[in-house]
Amino acid sequence: MKKILTNKHITIETRKRALQCYIEPVLMYGCEAWTISKQIQNKLEATEMWFLRRMLRIPWTAKKTNERVLNEANKRSLVRTIRKRQATFLGHVMRRGKLEHLVTTGKFEGKRSRGRQRKKIMGGLATWLGPGRVSYILAAVKDRDLWRDMIANAYKQGT
Repeated sequence: MKKILTNKHITIETRKRALQCYIEPVLMYGCEAWTISKQIQNKLEATEMWFLRRMLRIPWTAKKTNERVLNEANKRSLVRTIRKRQATFLGHVMRRGKLEHLVTTGKFEGKRSRGRQRKKIMGGLATWLGPGRVSYILAAVKDRDLWRDMIANAYKQGT
């Protein structure tokens, strides 16, 4: 793959398409169910930048920010795409109203195991869509059009 991404004889558009078709699906496999911590987010961003810098032939010594590299590649951040997929999947799960809904909201019975509390998908999406909006999110999920608009607005803002 490195030979394809760094080949001078292949156009940048073709290299972008190869990145989008072969590498991004592998990086994002099952991302709808992930709880993204800061550490995982940093690793994803570093991997994405590694591929883009190789593809655009930007050396590490060049002082270009990650945002500038993303602008040169005409791409959105991989983490933002993952957040959008998670929000879409959350809407799907919450409208079903079954076991997945109970697990997502944390309303299942039983004793919690010892140690630090686990991160929840709802917590990550609440910070992405706006702090302190969990109850509003749960209400908005029921209205499909409102939920789609919320996701689209958050994706455009790049939060």
